[in-house]
Amino acid sequence: MADTYKTISILIPVFNEVKTLEEIVRRVRAADTCGLTKEIVLVDDASTDGTADVFNKLSGAKDLRIHSHPFNRGKGAAIRTAIEHATGDIFLIQDADLEYDPVDYPLLLKPILDGRADVVYGSRFTGGTHRVLLFWHYMANRFLTLLSNMVCNLNLTDMETCYKVFRRQCVADMKLTSDRFGIEPELTAKLARRRYRFYETGINYSGRDYSEGKKIGWKDGVAALWFIFRYRFFD
Repeated sequence: MADTYKTISILIPVFNEVKTLEEIVRRVRAADTCGLTKEIVLVDDASTDGTADVFNKLSGAKDLRIHSHPFNRGKGAAIRTAIEHATGDIFLIQDADLEYDPVDYPLLLKPILDGRADVVYGSRFTGGTHRVLLFWHYMANRFLTLLSNMVCNLNLTDMETCYKVFRRQCVADMKLTSDRFGIEPELTAKLARRRYRFYETGINYSGRDYSEGKKIGWKDGVAALWFIFRYRFFD
């Protein structure tokens, strides 16, 4: 099965990450992708902190596909734009803030390359090392994962994880609509509804607090409650 896949698209939504963007691109370039040729798809969601200048600096590299939104639309919209322009056999979603470490790529890719999985999630709560931080954020994640599992009939430990990896065919004809963080339950519900084979692996996680630039807030958590049911039953 490994010979079936030749390329991987690393999808990186970016909003106000001028301090970390070049470093995450360096880490992604250095990461082991199990022999797959990398394509890095960067989408700037109308950053206001100088990120656009870094995009200009990076432009022209053969391994980068760079796109920009004229106005801020949200993480989900940036991921949708990245998916539209990606050409790889496998898609992997990567945040630009250094919370997630590309050193974990082989763990995420192996179940797909072995032919066991269509979709792999990287769990912050099983295995790996993680920064100890934000109890209530942790509890909200666990609650939303539990609710998502109940309506999707899955047993994930981390539905809200950034690290979602899937075969291109899984989303080739999928209509995604979320603009913000609703993309997490939307992808989960729609992939589950199609009965794809899910796997999960522990990953390392170096979380940020809000003073360090963390963007997801309590309003996004409340919205996720509705999205979990909407995308499972009504969309």
